[in-house]
Amino acid sequence: MSGGDSRTPASHGFDDDADERPFHRLTSAEAEAFRLRNPQLSPWRVIAAQLVLGAVAVAVAGLVGGRIAAVSALYGAAVVAVPGALMARGATSRLSSLSPAISAASMLWWELVKLALSVAMLVLATRIVPGVVWPALLASMVLCMQSYWFALLWRGPAGDAAGAHRAN
Repeated sequence: MSGGDSRTPASHGFDDDADERPFHRLTSAEAEAFRLRNPQLSPWRVIAAQLVLGAVAVAVAGLVGGRIAAVSALYGAAVVAVPGALMARGATSRLSSLSPAISAASMLWWELVKLALSVAMLVLATRIVPGVVWPALLASMVLCMQSYWFALLWRGPAGDAAGAHRAN
């Protein structure tokens, strides 16, 4: 472009600093109130939701496709819930909470373990469930994986408490 460019410089194109409010360190009482307004979601609650959704999938598969479809759906639920439970156990151990770096590395490690176990279980599906009904297995897996979306609903609207705090 020519030297007579009429555009504003890039630094003025996005005024990120205009919306920033000064940092405010929370007092103990404010921190406790924040924790009460924003409780942590236990990974075990997500695993429980996966088990409930898996039971629903097994019941529906049993009604629609018979015993082998129900067993296939049960195995599909296990492909999601068992590795998820293993990850939840590993990621919430005392070792994982020693430092932020260890916590991040632990999450990555247990996610890798979860993925590897899920793939291994899928590879072994035909040996463990002879005559596996793949549509029932996969539908059960998809249904159980939807529990992660329900976890977001359990947390409620995230912007309310954080926005109210920043306004103070």
